[in-house]
Amino acid sequence: MSIADMNFLSDTTAPAHPALIDAIAAANRDFAPSYGADPLTAQVEARLKAVFETDLKLLFAVSGTASNALALSVLCPSHGAILCHDEAHIHRDERGAPEFFTGGGKLIPLKGAHAKIDLAELDRALAEIPEGFVHTSPVRVLSLSNLSESGTAYSPAEIDERAGRLQDRPAFVHMDGARFANALVTLGCTPAELTWKAGIDALCFGATKNGALGAEAVILFPSVMDRFEELQARQKRAGHMAPKMRFMAAQFDAWLADDLWLDLARTANDRARALAADFRNIDGAEVLHPVDGNEIFVRLDDALAARLRSAGAQFYQWPDGSARFVTSWCTTEAEIASALGAL
Repeated sequence: MSIADMNFLSDTTAPAHPALIDAIAAANRDFAPSYGADPLTAQVEARLKAVFETDLKLLFAVSGTASNALALSVLCPSHGAILCHDEAHIHRDERGAPEFFTGGGKLIPLKGAHAKIDLAELDRALAEIPEGFVHTSPVRVLSLSNLSESGTAYSPAEIDERAGRLQDRPAFVHMDGARFANALVTLGCTPAELTWKAGIDALCFGATKNGALGAEAVILFPSVMDRFEELQARQKRAGHMAPKMRFMAAQFDAWLADDLWLDLARTANDRARALAADFRNIDGAEVLHPVDGNEIFVRLDDALAARLRSAGAQFYQWPDGSARFVTSWCTTEAEIASALGAL
């Protein structure tokens, strides 16, 4: 096994799936209308309406940061607040993009085990920010990540429980779904049950981490569909509107066909569970969070970490000192076996 294998750095380091590359090539054979007015985009939107069992509006973006920031910008006014977990990507990893795109929306980070917002923490924050109090930024968005930044999944019941806390406020619930497919196949529910039926108003639906070349989707469910034109305007004004959007649509079209997106996520999840099981059977390794998708966070003693790196395994050192291992749609059983051999 070469040093190029056993790459557990991130699912963004993985190649794109051949079916999506082929779909891009097929979309390249002729002229098509620009900026999302092409037939492929309309076809994907219709397909997503069937997948999510509801009407919706769709906008493609080139990155998860762009999709999160743009979605939040039409949900939260410049004087409002966004509640999120302290480990959330929008708080830790997007260089102030949500604040920039909202024009000053305030992110308020909350605690909770395994990067999931604790209900008591949410209740405390809401109690400390009464509606109509001029001196505080009113809560206008609750943002949930599924998978979370610790690789854990919010169930429909957990989402509904948190979304319900906002029912007496003019507030919305946003989901960062960069690894939505991974959460979905683990939970065994429907896309509708994991989103709008549980109280989600807007979903940032990621394909890039699950086989796409670079394709994300902002989905507005019926409760906020009236904000679609504003979403388009903000995307254009920010310079994030891709002229040849059909190439992102082509990727989603192939990705959704015959449930490929779920098959790819299932493979990544299976490999992660196998690797986590190996770690649990090794002295000097401690798996820190439930493995609900394709991410494993493990505390390794120095000797184990050195053996893995010497064997060619690549993984990311997390800020808390643990190691993050991320599997992808193309992680093989042989790579998992090689990692076990190194351990």
